[in-house]
Amino acid sequence: MANEAELPAIICETFQRLGLGRFCIRMNNRKVLNGLFDYLGIADKAGAVMNAIDKLDKIGREKVTALLTDAGLTDAAAAELMDILESPEPLAALEALYGRCGSLDEGIDALKTVVGLLPGLGVPEDKWRVDLTIARGLDYYTGTVYETTLLDYPEVGSVCSGGRYDDLAAYYTDKKLPGVGVSIGVTRLFYILQEQGLLSDDVPTAPCEALVIPMGNTMDYAVRCAAALRAAGVRTQVYMEQKKVKAKFAYADKLSIPYAVVVGEDEQAAGTVSLKDLASGEQITVTAERAAMIINDSTNLTAKPVKGSGKTI
Repeated sequence: MANEAELPAIICETFQRLGLGRFCIRMNNRKVLNGLFDYLGIADKAGAVMNAIDKLDKIGREKVTALLTDAGLTDAAAAELMDILESPEPLAALEALYGRCGSLDEGIDALKTVVGLLPGLGVPEDKWRVDLTIARGLDYYTGTVYETTLLDYPEVGSVCSGGRYDDLAAYYTDKKLPGVGVSIGVTRLFYILQEQGLLSDDVPTAPCEALVIPMGNTMDYAVRCAAALRAAGVRTQVYMEQKKVKAKFAYADKLSIPYAVVVGEDEQAAGTVSLKDLASGEQITVTAERAAMIINDSTNLTAKPVKGSGKTI
């Protein structure tokens, strides 16, 4: 249970460090939902019911109720379930049912335990709430479930979700490996960070520092050069598509990649690369190792001959 309480603390600290102060972590427990289904005598319809209530935010009570009755619930059972799920005081609504169903009692105890640990973990009261409509439709969740929304962007939906999944690893191993975790929707989150002006212009936005561009039949040599660059700490991507040279450089320009590492048959034969600074247009012939040094040091692209050898490094 302590692990399940730590997740809201991690989410809270992460979002506050990102400068996103107005958010809410909504929590529920699948044992509560399963207990409610047992209490209402609809456990045999749990899958359909879970999928229906998971849509409540999107389609509203009336349409969810219709889905519940379509799934076989009586009008009375559907109405009672919706009244409980939408109660403005969810814990009080659950307490009123305590003692009527063993599995529901187990869920209530689990949810109250997690909630009780949050103050000690430093999670402010205004950053979380119990929401019995949070179902997380996937059937592998077994305990606490979470959905995090940004209050100024309700239309975006959840940007950080997850929960407890005790039996998920059973798909891959005979060992019992319980777990709990959350994931962040990076695309949604970065859209919001950009909207709020929280992305620094000083932070590199390019996916890599060097784009290796193979020319001719040099892919094997190109990937070896890329490996050498990566080994030296340079974030590197290899252009894999068979397109014209202009398109390859346009790709690098579009993504603001600072360096192109061109590998043709001449470079392959000489064991070198052509390193091009895409901002200045300067290009030199160097080894992959020397290219990595130049990129890492951000030095001027000036080739230096090795003393007494006449070779370019």
